[in-house]
Amino acid sequence: MSPIQCRMARTALNFSVLDLARAAEVSSNTVVRFERGEALKAATVERLQAAFEAAGIDFIPENGGGAGVRFRKPSASE
Repeated sequence: MSPIQCRMARTALNFSVLDLARAAEVSSNTVVRFERGEALKAATVERLQAAFEAAGIDFIPENGGGAGVRFRKPSASE
């Protein structure tokens, strides 16, 4: 997950920095630092991404069209 994908996912979910920090169990300053482009430990970025995925976000890798995010397609059981 890149910093821009983090901002995109927060916007899609209408999450504030504090909402994401609480969901990922990190400080709000950590979220701000990441979105500013500062390097974080891989485990911290994984926590942020896991919080988004738990909220229904899929991350689209760079594939020539640009990296992005989207809402996860509901499964047949949902």
